[in-house]
Amino acid sequence: MSLSARAFARGISVASRLPTTRRAFRMSSTITAQQWTSSNGQLSGSTARRSLSTTSAAPQADPQPNSNESAPDSRAAERDSTHHAVVSTFDLFSIGVGPSSSHTVGPMRAGKIFVQDLVQHKILDKVASIKVDLYGSLALTGIGHGTPNATLMGLEGELPETVPTETIISRVQDMHDTAAITLNGSHRIRFNPDKDMTLHCYESLPQHPNGMRFTVFDDNGDMLATNEYFSIGGGFVVNEKTQVAHGENVFYRDNKHDSMHTSSSSATGESTATGKTGAGSAAAEPAQMDERTQQDLVTAALPFRTGKDLVDMCEREGLSIAEVVYLNELQWRSREDVIDSAYRIWNVMDDSIRRGCLSTERKLPGRLNVRRRAPHLYQNLMRGIYGTVAGQGLLSGAANSHGALSDGQTGALDDGSMGAGTYSASSLLGTALTNTQRNELSGVFKRRQRARRPVLPQLDYLSVYAIAVNEENAAGGRVVTAPTNGAAGVIPSVLKYHLEFLSEDPSRDILEFLFTSAAIGMLYKRGASISAAEMGCQGEVGVACSMSAAAFAAVMGGTPAQVENAAEIGMEHNLGLTCDPVDGLVQIPCIERNALGAVKAVTAAQLALQGDGSHRVSLDQVIETMRQTGHDMMSKYKETSQGGLAVNVPIC
Repeated sequence: MSLSARAFARGISVASRLPTTRRAFRMSSTITAQQWTSSNGQLSGSTARRSLSTTSAAPQADPQPNSNESAPDSRAAERDSTHHAVVSTFDLFSIGVGPSSSHTVGPMRAGKIFVQDLVQHKILDKVASIKVDLYGSLALTGIGHGTPNATLMGLEGELPETVPTETIISRVQDMHDTAAITLNGSHRIRFNPDKDMTLHCYESLPQHPNGMRFTVFDDNGDMLATNEYFSIGGGFVVNEKTQVAHGENVFYRDNKHDSMHTSSSSATGESTATGKTGAGSAAAEPAQMDERTQQDLVTAALPFRTGKDLVDMCEREGLSIAEVVYLNELQWRSREDVIDSAYRIWNVMDDSIRRGCLSTERKLPGRLNVRRRAPHLYQNLMRGIYGTVAGQGLLSGAANSHGALSDGQTGALDDGSMGAGTYSASSLLGTALTNTQRNELSGVFKRRQRARRPVLPQLDYLSVYAIAVNEENAAGGRVVTAPTNGAAGVIPSVLKYHLEFLSEDPSRDILEFLFTSAAIGMLYKRGASISAAEMGCQGEVGVACSMSAAAFAAVMGGTPAQVENAAEIGMEHNLGLTCDPVDGLVQIPCIERNALGAVKAVTAAQLALQGDGSHRVSLDQVIETMRQTGHDMMSKYKETSQGGLAVNVPIC
């Protein structure tokens, strides 16, 4: 079934027109009809949406890599000289719902921000209808990623951190049945998801592949307000002016939108609908200036732009990477709040592992009918089955007194080890062996007396933890973006493995692990992207692997140079990783890929810890290579389900 047909069956309107060249309007904050009228003329009737000013200029600050770019941004040097990488750990690690941070968490936050804008501009009560447009990757894989449902929940005033996940499906169905939606949980208007939400599969907004537009109208059909938002990965939502302001990263991530809006408008000097500047609004409503806003206005204590900056700072100040991040957090929060917030993040991670391992559901949602594996794997680990002898009593045939097997027979030796005839030599070599040759081979291999185990316990624990988290994510459960939902299993898996089997001080190691991994994530966010729609899966599982490798090296006693080396190894061998989810679901290959990412992370850390921290390839070089690779990667391999496994694995 085509995407258009599947979307229609789900009650979502899909724009199936061919790609066109068009210009999209951009706004730093929601633009109302009143603002437009005062500066450009009167909006009226059905032409309101088409009368907005347009621009084809590139974003003015820190544009994300785009598949249409022909050369690096000419202002890269200016950006490098002024914009550091520091954001809050609790922005990189945020609590949300599955299955995708960019396609579920981000759109939900964008919807919430928009309706809060309507409240701030005092026009919510005037709204009679709303149009929702989803573009690019949000349209192509939105159905499988739950984008429409998440967007509608945001418009009803929900947040990823608190939305009752078990009610989402029934509430969206009610919208279809009643053709109505309750904006911000208080203002009910007409809304037909079949007609009023459009997926533009062959059209993208120029700023970012994950674009969305909200437009509201009054009873006469005149436009009241509109805005565009871009979900850039990890649950971060921006529009053009909020990408970078006053040399610092400003993102829509806080629960209180008034403060989020104040932070961006105060930094850019934009006017609000009431005619006050952002700074004036902040002064008038100081009670709404919460921690997120304060963070945007406070300079980091120890800013860094690159991996080299970070390591040099650690060596110069005698600090660990985790301590640098912790001191920066103290600029924005109290000591108790920083520590409590970190433990809260870990508790949600740990709970997602527990729920995934103990789930009684047999299959994941969607047409792929993917079976949950974490419960069975975990039960086997707890029963100790993985410690039994492999093959004993499972194979027919018996060994002779010399340990050799007769022609065509396979079997287990009396001591439990597998004889030379377990895999027939004639079948492997394509030739017939004499009994003398068989006895010779059997004699050699019998002396080894080595039982074959089906698994390695360490790898199995890493795998089952990662799979458990990502199965919960695929089912729409609550997880931590780490740094994205599609890669949410890697960091919790490696951290839990360390805590259960290696840690001597769990309380301290949780903090060091999370803060160290956050520092590495900041470097990727600044130097490249954590959005699969821009970078492919190297920007999700690849980054999570690099973050985990660095953190694991840190809690194992590595120096800052060794930690940086571990992060570099973790990404170097994920370069070029594509994002090609089958049927647009965050299941195949995403779930297994997290397990492999966790194993890679531990291996990368072990390699780095065997050295002294000196290495030929630096983390900064790998991050830049990742950015260039993502830039050069064809769009069909970047979260569009138009290439790779997505077109070669049958759905039914």
